[in-house]
Amino acid sequence: MTIFFKAAISDDVAFGMIERCFSDPDDYDGYLDIFSDHTEQTISWSKGRSADEFKDQVTEALRSAWETARFFQVYERREDRDDAGTNEIRRAAIDLTRAYGGVIVITLSLLGRRSSANDLELVFLCFQEDAQRRNFRVRYDGKFVPA
Repeated sequence: MTIFFKAAISDDVAFGMIERCFSDPDDYDGYLDIFSDHTEQTISWSKGRSADEFKDQVTEALRSAWETARFFQVYERREDRDDAGTNEIRRAAIDLTRAYGGVIVITLSLLGRRSSANDLELVFLCFQEDAQRRNFRVRYDGKFVPA
C-alpha cells in the first residue's frame, strides 16, 4: 500500500513553481496530461519546441479547468521523498475521483534536462464543488490508499 496523496500544496505555490521553470525554458522539457469525463489529451514539450507555445497550452488548460472546476487540490511529486510515480498518482486520482463527477485531473511534468533535481511534477485535481474537494482530502490525504 502506498500513500499517494501526501504532498498537497496551494495552487498559488504550484503556479509560482511553474513560472520559475518557464523562466529558464532551455533547461526543461516535459508534458501536460489532461483527463476528464469528456477529454483525454497529452501535450508534450520536447527540445526544439517553443517554450512560449507550451506555456500557453499549460496556461490555457489550467484556465479552462478553472472555468468548470475551480476548486483545485494540487499534489507535488518528488523523487527525494520516494513518492509513487506520477503515472501511479494520476491513475489513482482518476480512479478515486470517478464518484465525484466532473473532476478534471491534470498532470504537469517539467523535467530538467541537466539534472533531475530540477524536475517539477504536479497533479492537479480540479473539483466542481468545494464539498467534493473537502471530502477527497478527508478521505485520502495522508492515508494509505491501495495501489
